Amino acid sequence: MLLHAGPAFLLAPPPRSAAPSSASPGRSRAAAQSSPSAAHSGRAALRPAAPRAPMATATGEEGAGADVGVAEATQSFLLDARAYWVTRSLIAWDVSDRVTSLFLYASRNATMCMSSRVIEGYDTKVELQPEHDGLPASVTEKFPFISCYRAFRIPSSVDVAALVKCQLAVASFDAHGNSQDVTGLQLPGVLDDMFAYTGPLGSIFSEEAVSLHLWAPTAQDVCVSFYDGSVGPLLETVQLTESNGVWSVSGPRNWENRYYLYEVKVYHPSTSNIEKCLAADPYARGLSANGTRTWLVDISSETLKPLSWDKLATEKPKLDSFSDISIYELHIRDFSAHDSTVDCHFRGGFSAFTCQDSAGINHLRKLSEAGLTHVHLLPSFQFGGVDDIKDNWKCVDEDELSKSPPGSDFQQAAIAAIQEEDPYNWGYNPVVWGVPKGSYASNPDGPSRIIECRQMVQALNRLGLRVVMDVVYNHLYSSGPFAITSVLDKIVPGYYLRRDTNGQIENSAAVNNTASEHFMVDRLIVDDLLNWAVNYKVDGFRFDLMGHIMKKTMIRAKSALQSLTVDEHGVDGSKIYLYGEGWDFGEVAQNQRGINASQLNMSGTGIGSFNDRIRDAINGGSPFGNPLQQGFSTGLFLEPNGFYQGNETETRLTLATYADHIQEIELEPNQGWGGPAARWLPSGHSGGGTPIRFADQTLN
Repeated sequence: MLLHAGPAFLLAPPPRSAAPSSASPGRSRAAAQSSPSAAHSGRAALRPAAPRAPMATATGEEGAGADVGVAEATQSFLLDARAYWVTRSLIAWDVSDRVTSLFLYASRNATMCMSSRVIEGYDTKVELQPEHDGLPASVTEKFPFISCYRAFRIPSSVDVAALVKCQLAVASFDAHGNSQDVTGLQLPGVLDDMFAYTGPLGSIFSEEAVSLHLWAPTAQDVCVSFYDGSVGPLLETVQLTESNGVWSVSGPRNWENRYYLYEVKVYHPSTSNIEKCLAADPYARGLSANGTRTWLVDISSETLKPLSWDKLATEKPKLDSFSDISIYELHIRDFSAHDSTVDCHFRGGFSAFTCQDSAGINHLRKLSEAGLTHVHLLPSFQFGGVDDIKDNWKCVDEDELSKSPPGSDFQQAAIAAIQEEDPYNWGYNPVVWGVPKGSYASNPDGPSRIIECRQMVQALNRLGLRVVMDVVYNHLYSSGPFAITSVLDKIVPGYYLRRDTNGQIENSAAVNNTASEHFMVDRLIVDDLLNWAVNYKVDGFRFDLMGHIMKKTMIRAKSALQSLTVDEHGVDGSKIYLYGEGWDFGEVAQNQRGINASQLNMSGTGIGSFNDRIRDAINGGSPFGNPLQQGFSTGLFLEPNGFYQGNETETRLTLATYADHIQEIELEPNQGWGGPAARWLPSGHSGGGTPIRFADQTLN
């Protein structure tokens, strides 16, 4: 039954004649939240609990005082979202059998509030009917953690596409009309069911036109604001039109090279308000400094290609087998920031890799000649925490610091004073996945970051080294409707981020965990990998916290990448290697959110996983243990270092166990990875050897 509501609603529906259902204990499910195990990488453990403060908001592009109103707004209505709109016709909620009726409430202008058990300000009310068959298998497979929830059916007459654009709530009642509970809704299920989309996204160029496409099914309105350059004033605002959740507009070819932002009018659950969010394009291929605006660029333009770029596939270093791979981990800035043999304008950036006679390049050349095959570059996409504008950096006076003893309080204080504004950061703060980092370019605006990143890949390939890109799809730097560094959560709030059963964002991966179990998140990840493989000719991908990504996403990514051909795409996808951190912890542990890309689950897929057992057996200890704990190669039992490792019997047993772990990598090729011990191997593909070896560190 669909009811168009008046100005207020007391939490009791009209009298009902239905008999009360049999009482049973309330359903509840405490999700197992396992803490990070010793298998979790040291890198992740070193991350701060919250990201650094984002870059200052550009004048006039975001409300400077907007954050002030957030706390006030969220106090006015629901702070949780414990119900799930899982398909077009079903809502799931963990309510007891004593609940016999549910009502769905919607307000297009987000004017709902609740006082003294009264909901006010809604403009639509819908009665839901219990679905006695429960949730279908398609839903419990997608959302296994709510498999025990009750299901309630939405009438077929309801305009669901209109309601998902509103502020929403559900309220429950028992058979006597007594109110039981009220909560908000999580929408990814219904959005996937109704609006999953495989058509064009981002900017599409033809000979005479440019079109923009944005997936935003919960948006009430979307327009694009074009600006005069990277920091200039607004030029014009153009309206987009919606078709089944996708907003688009076509314009003349001279839109190319303009800077723009989307203005998205959308309900945002973090503020309980309709917000007008200014956001970069999630499918951006160019940006201004700090990602404040998207640069409308044709990534296939000849003007963006280094000399002989289209022939690079024929120059790639030979790779007969993934088992031949050895990898050197490298940070782009650290590689050359203090190298006096590099041109001072190139230091710390992409272009340093083109300096053929520098100390760093000569070192890499020797490693290549010695058998190194791949260089793994730490994050090189647009990340937060480092200002793209070098003139804004603050640095210590190294000559002054050198006068003090190493590790002195003075040195520590000097570093701490500027650490939020210096250029040092590993880069695990994703903002826009598909664009090279601006601080590594000679000019963060315009084409420099694209051209110079491509020149870096080309230069490394010509040294005999293939390039692995570190990708961080498991979390985002920012969320909410206001920060410049928040992108995805402005466009479809609550969709791209994984939330717990109370509706709060999960943070086990650092902060703002993403949800690849959602169709359009999965799609964005795969599309982004293809962007880097085709447009930057990257040779491999290392997945940060791969276990927080769903296995099906990884399998789909591998299939998409390996389908690339030199004739059609300029890339031999069969040579692109994928591997990552398969740690199993947090809300995804033990397949709670679906089958995740953990070590055990990835066996046999041909996608590599870091092996913490071999690492710890060789080195001893773990990233979270005492550094004096010895291992096979560091003298356990044979060369004791004075740290208590256990008694003689215990130490012998530990050493024997470590030796077994190390020998597991010596399987004969015809054994494959099928045995019980083989499941811990560093890769799922068949064949002997250890595909992942590090020249500068051991299997971390």
